[in-house]
Parts: sequence; C-alpha cells; structure tokens
Amino acid sequence: MADVTLSVRGLTTDYRSGSKTVRAVDEVSFDVEPGATLGLVGESGCGKSATALSITRMIPETAGRIVAGSVVLNGVDLMGLRREQLRRVRGSKIGFVP
Repeated sequence: MADVTLSVRGLTTDYRSGSKTVRAVDEVSFDVEPGATLGLVGESGCGKSATALSITRMIPETAGRIVAGSVVLNGVDLMGLRREQLRRVRGSKIGFVP
C-alpha cells in the first residue's frame, strides 16, 4: 500500500437551520496519496464546500459542527489540533479552492 498524505474517515458534519439539523457531510471517507490532487465534483448544494470546510475545520461554529470522523494529514490528526496549531497548517500544508 502506498503512503497516504491525507486520510479522511467517516467525516460527518451537521448544520443547524432554525430548530432543524441538516446533515451536510455524511460519513465521507477517502485517501489522497503523495503528489495526487483530489477534486470534488457534484451538484450545487451536495456538500462539496462543506466537506472541504470540515477537513480544514473551518465550519462556522455558529452554523454547524463536525459530529464524527477523523482527518489525518501526514500522520497528524487535524481534529485534535488547537486553533493556533491549525492556523499554521492551513495554507502551508493544506488548502482548497472553492
């Protein structure tokens, strides 16, 4: 098995809409190998941006939250990092183009 740069497992994110909860990302899993590029393609509103925001932990706290899953980048669990640590990772190690 090849090395994995990014491993996403069971990523699940909910948004609040009034009194309702909407599942925007539902148990997404994938691996990205070194040197590879991943493109998310789908219809408007299917969760592409919510997935990218979840991976980078940029979901606005007032609107939603990551409820399950793991995101491991080069052996580091991004879900366990503090905000300051995440700031150093975003842009230099991981990013996305909406």
